[in-house]
Amino acid sequence: MILYEYPFNERIRTYLRLEHLFRRLGELVKRESPIDHHYAITTIFEVMDVGARADLKTDVLKDLDKQKHVLNGYRGNPAISEVVLAEVTGQLEGCFAAVNNLPGKAGQSLTENDWLMSIRSRVGIPGGTCEFDLPAYYAWQHLGTATRQQDLQRWVAPLVPLAESIRLLLRLLRDSGAPQKVAAPAGQYQQTLPQGRTFHLLRLRIDSMLGLIPEISGNRLMASVRLMRLESDDRLHQSTDDSIFELTLCS
Repeated sequence: MILYEYPFNERIRTYLRLEHLFRRLGELVKRESPIDHHYAITTIFEVMDVGARADLKTDVLKDLDKQKHVLNGYRGNPAISEVVLAEVTGQLEGCFAAVNNLPGKAGQSLTENDWLMSIRSRVGIPGGTCEFDLPAYYAWQHLGTATRQQDLQRWVAPLVPLAESIRLLLRLLRDSGAPQKVAAPAGQYQQTLPQGRTFHLLRLRIDSMLGLIPEISGNRLMASVRLMRLESDDRLHQSTDDSIFELTLCS
């Protein structure tokens, strides 16, 4: 099964992009090759670029606080475990405090590292990080694996509170939806969204053996899915087969 996710607003779109980058970063730091650590550094720069939005920190703090108030409303409900509720609420409070204590935008402290910023200024140029352009960076890539990993972990540390907060917020958002099996006659599916409820994320899970690729579009009123197939001409063509997939709307 392949899981696709489609955000209904720009805030969730940013969260998903950051989650994608943080997952990649975590995988690359654990590896041992200098080329993997090169791409770990470029991923740090990508996180900084996405996190440069002036309102990102404010959005995260607002969402953490909102989730905390929503969960507090479940206190005393016999169907809710007080232990689990207290644990999640504690996580939200911890994330709120950590993000609130961050100075400025995501990774702003890293901008004071002249060595890293010299790499950042060259990394967008094709071949711009060659040894004759950045000899100090070239030398760093020849250091031992443990040394490079320690440096990476030190540079990643200022981004950890944001990564943990976004991971928690997206987990709670995903848990808010209930999956349902839906049919797509001739590869097409449309659903009018219930009024009075705001959805933030659509999740679509489809059998990889079908060889189908969903093109998803949506707004606050409607969600639409068109199933495509990659043909031998390396182009996507609309499928005309009746298909079934799993759909989850998260609010």
